[in-house]
Amino acid sequence: VQLQASGGGLVQPGGSLRLSCLVSGLNPYAIVWFRQAPGKEREGVSCFSTSDGMTYYADFVKGRFTISRDKTSNTVYLQMNNLKPEDTAVYYCATGWGFYANSWYLRSLYDFWGQGTQVTVSS
Repeated sequence: VQLQASGGGLVQPGGSLRLSCLVSGLNPYAIVWFRQAPGKEREGVSCFSTSDGMTYYADFVKGRFTISRDKTSNTVYLQMNNLKPEDTAVYYCATGWGFYANSWYLRSLYDFWGQGTQVTVSS
């Protein structure tokens, strides 16, 4: 199983980026984006449930980020709009053998992780 995250970069406050996560070797129940800022814990950002298309967001990104999936390419996207300096972090995508909607944000539930992509929001 491999996850390949890409799309990070440097953007000014208020700008946008789209992250991509290509999943191979597994048909996952869910694909989740996490992020980790320097000196902070890794936190759940958003989740896409492949069985029913449900999406989940952390409160701090609701209304700004949108998660979606291209089923044909098994790629999940995270469209990030109105970026803020506090969004600066390394973003990781993850998946696992199961899915628990009520606790999608717990990193311990996921067995496979991408390598991370740096997002820096700065003027």
